[in-house]
Amino acid sequence: MEVDVQDLQQKANNIRKSIVTMLNAAGSGHTGGAMGIADVMTALYFKEMRVNPQDPKMVDRDRFVLSAAHMVPVLYATLAEAGFFQKDELLTLRKFGSRMEGHTVRNLEIGVETTGGSLGQGTSIALGMALAAKIDARDWRTYCVLGDGESNEGSVWEAALVASKLQLDNLVFILDRNNIQLSGDSNDVLPIDPIADKWNAFNWNAIEIDGHNFNEITSAFINAKETKKKPTIIIANTIPGKGVSFMENKWEWHGKVPSNDELTQALNELNSYDTKS
Repeated sequence: MEVDVQDLQQKANNIRKSIVTMLNAAGSGHTGGAMGIADVMTALYFKEMRVNPQDPKMVDRDRFVLSAAHMVPVLYATLAEAGFFQKDELLTLRKFGSRMEGHTVRNLEIGVETTGGSLGQGTSIALGMALAAKIDARDWRTYCVLGDGESNEGSVWEAALVASKLQLDNLVFILDRNNIQLSGDSNDVLPIDPIADKWNAFNWNAIEIDGHNFNEITSAFINAKETKKKPTIIIANTIPGKGVSFMENKWEWHGKVPSNDELTQALNELNSYDTKS
């Protein structure tokens, strides 16, 4: 599959600019993980998934579940970049009456499939969607992003067991392996390594990639489609706060937003990465 890496990089950079801008306007929210998973989200919406901004309720659309629902700024920014709604609506994040809620709230008009918040619950929702497609003999696929801190939740592993038993080869989890969570480094809070071995032991097809390398990301999605009779988990190693030097790999930015001065610095750095003039 041919990948226009430069185009995807530019879209991902646009998404990161939107994330820091909307979070600054909101004054609260989650920055680190949203910035880190932006490349995976770009590949999903601009290369992998069957979606249509002009027909967001299309019956045979692929489904996306953001189980780590606090990272919703990256979903909104991606949907706006894809044309589901105007970008200026992003500035209403967390405002009273806004469609841009602080965690996901199901609203198919803007492309948000599920309501979330309680960590771990999105994995079972995604499992149910994939099972529904099998029961109805439909060919749409379900993709679910979850966090490594979220993987401390037992419900994640319950979903893993059931999806494996049901041989849901139309289900793909993407684990945002950024090594941070709310109160510190994930390996200090509650280690989950060896994570690929764990998912393999649950009879999943586990693929480990660089979550910022578009060739590796898209190749992993091809691998998932070619794998039969078992679900796939893509373990995407990412840098939280990706693209902004003072945010990268700092767990403090899990739930912190940029001040006005920090926004200016962040946008200056992101603008320097633009691949097109």
